[in-house]
This record gives sequence, structure tokens and C-alpha cells, in this order.
Amino acid sequence: MPTVASSDQTPIHYRVVGDGPRNVLFVHGWMMSGAVFNELVELLDTTGLRLVIPDLRGSGGSGSPAGGYTLEQHARDVLAVADHAGLKRFTVVGHSMGGQLAQWVAAQEPSRVEGLVLLNTVPASGMQLPPDAVGLFRTSANDKEKQKIILGLACKQLSPEALERLLTVAGAVARGSIEGSFDAWTGGGFEAKLASITAPTLVVATDDPFLPPAFLREKVVGLIRNARLAYLPGPGHYPQVERPAETAALLTSFLTGQGRA
Repeated sequence: MPTVASSDQTPIHYRVVGDGPRNVLFVHGWMMSGAVFNELVELLDTTGLRLVIPDLRGSGGSGSPAGGYTLEQHARDVLAVADHAGLKRFTVVGHSMGGQLAQWVAAQEPSRVEGLVLLNTVPASGMQLPPDAVGLFRTSANDKEKQKIILGLACKQLSPEALERLLTVAGAVARGSIEGSFDAWTGGGFEAKLASITAPTLVVATDDPFLPPAFLREKVVGLIRNARLAYLPGPGHYPQVERPAETAALLTSFLTGQGRA
């Protein structure tokens, strides 16, 4: 499994699936690791594709430094992986906070990012949460009961087995990431960068109680040129886990369209 030292020397681990000519970089969200894409990857036809799936700092096989859990540093980490993996041109698939990071990367490297798929993304402007939710989310590190409540609030169609898999992943995420990354994604603050995004963009919305379609249409689709919304009814915040087959079909359709462009 490859690892690259990021700009502050934190080791960032990633895995590669497939060896095709088209590169797809997957960026996971808060309280997770790259393992959150496992079900989706298993259902994707990887013919002609090379999937690169990092673990953000503080999660999975990557290092867990005391700091650096800002959107800017996470984006540096993601780009360090892209460079190390030799991705000259690539599509970015980002989920939740990873969707924020995907927007940052697409704005910073418009000549390299050829497509953008945002699954239940947090807007670049961040998100205001009620005080009780802030307290729950930010203090959930290594607390299985709190993390189970969070996933219960966020998800609509999560099987008991999938819930346990996500809780195992979440339980291993470092406290620094739970707290620092939470502050980063709720704060946002880089919406001015979105004007630099040139890549065709698909924003996937579901019945996510925190990020409903109308909200994503206003806060994300409306700010990115060449962006459109796809609504997948049924699942909540983790469509790639709750409804992986349908999510894989949406992603495949987007990539196929890009191939014809």
C-alpha cells in the first residue's frame, strides 16, 4: 500500500484499484477513512479505470499528527497523493467533507481535474449546525454510542451490518481529526474559489436530513458553472454505503459521459 509524506511530513496512505488509463480520485469525509468507499468500489466496473483512494490524516493507515486538520492542509494531502500516484488528469469523487476538499482541489488545479462528482457534499461555505448537534459531533471521538447516534441521524437505509462496518472505521479515527476536521468543514469559507472550477460537475443529493436537495442546489450547484444535480431518493448521508449499486450506476454514467466528451 503506497504512502506519501505530505507538506508537513505526515504520512498519507492510499490504495490503488485497477490500472486503466482514466484516473478517479476518491476523497472521504469526516469520521471516516477511504474504507467508506469499499462497497461502491466492489460494484464499479473498473475496466479502463485506475481508482486512487487515500485515507485522510488521522484516519485509516495515515498518520495522526496533533494538528493540520484544516481544509487547506487536507487538500494539500490529497494533492500529494495525486502527485505521488502520477495523476496528471483525474476525476475527483468526494463525499461529505471530502466533497468540500474535491471542490478545493478542482478550483486549485483546474487544468488537472477533468470531472467532479460530489456525493452529499458539504458546501464550500461550510454548515451551521444546531448547538446540540455541534456538541454531539465534536465530542464523538472514540465514543461508539455517540457515533452510532450520529450515523442514525444521518442515514435512512443503513443495514445493521453496514452500520457495524462504519462504526469500526469511525472508532479508529483520531481525536485530532474528529475535532479539527469538524471545525474545518463546518467553518468552510472558500466559496470565492468556486469560480475557478471548470470541470463538469455532478452533485448527488439524497434524502439526507442535513443536506437536502434544495439546499445543495442553492449552495453548491448554483455556484459552480457546468454543475447539475442528480437526486437519488431513499438513502441518507451515505449513499455509497446505503445504496451502493445505484450510486455506482450514477458514477459510471458520469464517467461514460466524460469519456465521450
